[in-house]
Amino acid sequence: MDRTLTPPVARRAASPAGWWWRAGALALSLMTVVPVAAVLSRMLMPTDGALAHLAATVLPGWLANSLALAAGVGALSAALGVGAAWIVATMEFPGRRAMEWALILPMTMPGYVIAIVYFELLAFAGPVQTALREATGWRRGDYWFPPVASLGGAVVLLSFVLYPYVYILARAAFRAQAAHLIEAARSLGTGPVAAFRKVVLPLARPAIAAGAGFAVMEALADYGAVSHLGVQTLTTGIFRTWYGAGSPAAAAQLAAILLALVVSAVLLERGLRGGRRFAGNPGGRSGTVQRRRLGPGGAALALAACAVPVAVGFLIPVAELVRLHLSVGDSMWGPRFFAFARNSLSLAAGAAVLVVALGLFLAYAQRLDGGRAVQAAVRAAAFGYAVPGAVVAVGLLIALGSADRLIDAAARAAFGLSSGLVFTGTVAALLFAYAVRFLAVALQSVEAGMARIPPRMDDAARSLGHGAAATLWRVHVPILRPSILGAAILVFADVMKELPATLIVRPFNFDTLAVRVFRLAADARVAEAATGALVIVAAGILPVILLSRAMDRG
Repeated sequence: MDRTLTPPVARRAASPAGWWWRAGALALSLMTVVPVAAVLSRMLMPTDGALAHLAATVLPGWLANSLALAAGVGALSAALGVGAAWIVATMEFPGRRAMEWALILPMTMPGYVIAIVYFELLAFAGPVQTALREATGWRRGDYWFPPVASLGGAVVLLSFVLYPYVYILARAAFRAQAAHLIEAARSLGTGPVAAFRKVVLPLARPAIAAGAGFAVMEALADYGAVSHLGVQTLTTGIFRTWYGAGSPAAAAQLAAILLALVVSAVLLERGLRGGRRFAGNPGGRSGTVQRRRLGPGGAALALAACAVPVAVGFLIPVAELVRLHLSVGDSMWGPRFFAFARNSLSLAAGAAVLVVALGLFLAYAQRLDGGRAVQAAVRAAAFGYAVPGAVVAVGLLIALGSADRLIDAAARAAFGLSSGLVFTGTVAALLFAYAVRFLAVALQSVEAGMARIPPRMDDAARSLGHGAAATLWRVHVPILRPSILGAAILVFADVMKELPATLIVRPFNFDTLAVRVFRLAADARVAEAATGALVIVAAGILPVILLSRAMDRG
């Protein structure tokens, strides 16, 4: 769509209601960037030559690995996600309904867990290579085996657990497209592949780009998987510099480099888009793409293409975790584990509601007011996703610690009493950290769906006397239901797996499943960690199935 469609919505931002939306967006943006700003403020502190030493020794390698990891994960996850989404959204074959939700299951698998599982499976002393040597009589050096502990291994493993970011958004975009556009292309002599390339992909580009962007940012921010596989990136360098070398200022400057990479990628995608908007079919099943029934051969190929990412990203790791659990397991299984699960589920559900609501508010505020101030505020609110969870957590502790000290000083001056820690070490602070970390997940998903809603629908609602809030609730929310539910899936699964922020910000004696698994894995007790990892995965399966079905109904 052309930009000329946007002014009818943007002009009404000057109304009193529009000013309230603008003020709310600016306030929310300011709150979300506070932790990042607190970390970046350390850049002005002297590093005593630490950064110069890193730049002369290891920083070029960290930067090269980060760029290669981002490019590899972005390309492979996009290929897996788009291919699977196109198959299940446009083709009919036995097992399609099961594959629709099964293809989302790998996102319940934490990156550090799949790295641990495949490292144990495919290492030289692991069961796969051991069986290979026993069957062939080979010894070390007699054969080549793909190295798991490598940059390529990290790219492949992370892609197989991150491709659902692309799959969920692309599937919703494919199902929402108007069938008459594709039929018109076919009537002009365009083949199925050409129609897919010239019509389907351009219409779904915002959703695909958003999903691939999520995967890239998640890969750049990953610490557990790459560190376990021995791949040194900017994220592992931040941890090593902050905690190992004891140089927060140098670590903050490394975080700024990481932010610059993500900002450059976002600006590049938006520049290539050229400001265009993509308005598809806003609703109604009659206009959506009809699935094409496949023959036996095509159905087998389609089923196999969908089964491979499910097997690699979910079934094989789960089978290995079950084997380890049954062979050893965790001796603490019992009431303590139920407490861990309750903490994880309540945090994930609360964060999903909070983050999706904030993302919907910011996206609609940007639609109402297309000014530079609101656009900059929305973009700034999404930057937290590019920063490692530990860095966000440390920045939040810096900000909340300052606030607690101010409140304590005021309480002492007024009443002669100490207020103690008001914000630090609370569940609210942990939800705040999740909002900063994952707001981009909900925001980009909602934006991708909102970009397909023609502005004339806003004009029609306004002409009937609906204000901005009523238009959002009665018009946009029903149309955005698949995007909103997709965002909820992403946020819920991310919070269930989130480790660094939870480990640092959580209240005292408030452990989650992720914290338990991390502590066991750090002590090389992989078989014991399998129990907690299985619970994390199992906790995310039912919401994935229910939300997938709700997306179909939407």
